[in-house]
Amino acid sequence: MKNIIGKRNVLILMIGIVLPTVFLPCNPLATAGDEETILEAWDTIEVPPPVALKAIKIEPATSAFLMLDIEQRICNAEMGPRCVASVPRINQFLAKARAKGLAVVYSLTSRGTPETILPGVRPFGTEPVVKSSVDKFYSTDLEKILREKGLTTVIIAGTTAEGAVLHTATGAAMRGFSVIVPIDGMSAGTLYAEQYTAWHLMNTPGSRRRTTLTRFDMIEF
Repeated sequence: MKNIIGKRNVLILMIGIVLPTVFLPCNPLATAGDEETILEAWDTIEVPPPVALKAIKIEPATSAFLMLDIEQRICNAEMGPRCVASVPRINQFLAKARAKGLAVVYSLTSRGTPETILPGVRPFGTEPVVKSSVDKFYSTDLEKILREKGLTTVIIAGTTAEGAVLHTATGAAMRGFSVIVPIDGMSAGTLYAEQYTAWHLMNTPGSRRRTTLTRFDMIEF
């Protein structure tokens, strides 16, 4: 008798667990598209509208021009033709920045030296150089250099867009600096990488509130 009662209780317990799951209504929001990964949906994604560029006026005494990784090893006709094409524009702005008294700070990749920076845009005199991976604030004195000079705004140019430019700009924004990125001064191996970087900087929480996208000719001193 006890065995029969025990089996009956087990059966009732199983029915109580299984039946509600069998008859649960379907979630009206759970569509077939929700089961796809980004790979299956890749070709259906629409390109977002172009980012908006803004003219901006800076205060030279509190601004720095960051020159990121413009090295012969990666900024050459084979590996970085768009970087090579950007160098004359960067050089022209660099001359204006120096004439206006902006601080200029350089960065290198882990394998770079000041001598590997392209001729024409190499550091002058005591202009500081830091070396790191994609985030030039990581394990360097970059923040200390900027803080000690009382600088609050950084203008960022260099390569690669999705590497040094993206991560250093984000790092600067998260440290409270105002960030200016001239899109004609950043470069990558592919157009998509430049497009993605521009979108990322203007849309993600870490950077969007403190970042301005512009062109060199839209920056006023």
